[in-house]
Amino acid sequence: MKPFTLPTLPYAYDALEPFIDKNTMTIHHQRHHQAYVDNLNAALEHTNETNPDLNSLLQRVSEYSPAVRNNGGGHFNHSLFWEILSPQPKLTPEGKLNEAIISTFGTLEDLKAEIKKAGLGQFGSGWVWLYVKFNGSLAVSATPNQDNPMMDILPINRGFPILGIDVWEHAYYLAYQNKRADYLDSFWSVLNWSSVEKKYEDALLKIR
Repeated sequence: MKPFTLPTLPYAYDALEPFIDKNTMTIHHQRHHQAYVDNLNAALEHTNETNPDLNSLLQRVSEYSPAVRNNGGGHFNHSLFWEILSPQPKLTPEGKLNEAIISTFGTLEDLKAEIKKAGLGQFGSGWVWLYVKFNGSLAVSATPNQDNPMMDILPINRGFPILGIDVWEHAYYLAYQNKRADYLDSFWSVLNWSSVEKKYEDALLKIR
């Protein structure tokens, strides 16, 4: 089996300061994400997978052990998280994604409020998502632990994630302590909407 590897960040660990601090980024990437990669590879050694595709694996994750679900989700979720952050972000969406946001939520600020509500409402560790449902519409939801909307273990809220915010304490506690709301507000200052727009276009192609 070809093992999964830790992706290299496209920016320095201190590049997102003051919104996400260097120590958090370093620990989050080098320790937490690396552990998910290592544990996923170990879990897959007990399966018949020889060259697994992560997206396909998660879409049928009910066929696998909890270790594959937890660590496969951890690898996918964190990889998406790093990709949508930037020290020089495009701060507003444009084009088809912007039109879909306005049509679904009203305004960008309304979307941000919906995501903040979901993030604060997630009890304990988890993620909050903007995702494309299988009918092509946008939706917001939160998932516990390392679950995400692609997983077939979810009875509802299924689709392709295009924006995810990590609300595990390890993502923000060094700088924000228990102030998850402040962390969620700061996130928008380093979110690169160009990356989200690309993921939106890719998701639409998958459901056609």
